[in-house]
Amino acid sequence: MLLSDGHHAYAHCAAKTGVTHAQCWAHTRRGFFEAQAAEPEAAAEALALIGELYRIEDDIRQAGLSGERKKDHRLAHAKPVVERFFARIDERFAAQGLLPSNPLTRALAYARDRRFGLEVFLADPDVPIDTNHLERALRVIPMGRRNWMFCWTELGARHVGILQSLIVTCRLHDINPYGYLVDVLQRVGQHPADRVHELTPRCWKALFAANPLRSPLHRQAP
Repeated sequence: MLLSDGHHAYAHCAAKTGVTHAQCWAHTRRGFFEAQAAEPEAAAEALALIGELYRIEDDIRQAGLSGERKKDHRLAHAKPVVERFFARIDERFAAQGLLPSNPLTRALAYARDRRFGLEVFLADPDVPIDTNHLERALRVIPMGRRNWMFCWTELGARHVGILQSLIVTCRLHDINPYGYLVDVLQRVGQHPADRVHELTPRCWKALFAANPLRSPLHRQAP
């Protein structure tokens, strides 16, 4: 499963790997928010429908629903809203009253082109409605922009990005990033290259977290 914004690179990656591609409702909402000045009535209607989806998600959190109960709640309450949202998009396009450069046209096209990905969350209770939690976790990167000046090279910056992504993924899986990196950095040189995916945080947690390799510092008395 891949959850992302609407950038075409993610769609290409999903098609190449065969994973299901879920897309972010917050990024879809942004287009309609920016279209309010040009088409206030139509934009407000779309924003209201998306807002209803978020209210349903809040109800799910408040009720502590998960698994099949969460899925059933989404299908019963969110799916009709999603269908109404895309029906209105089709009606707007059928009216043929907007120029391609109009902000609302761009917002409508963005949503229509990504309908499949935007509907994935309805059938899979483990898929969030948006990528906001991921963006919050990665916010340390733009916040530390001045620090990244000292990466010196593009390769150094690339490695910093990989390391930050691993740390954030560890936190999403309730893994201590320090313990994970200590283990993997010792293990990677002897691990079969065709099974390197086993060292990604999700797989590592299932395979190695119960008995991780330790640093020599770990054995020193406090």
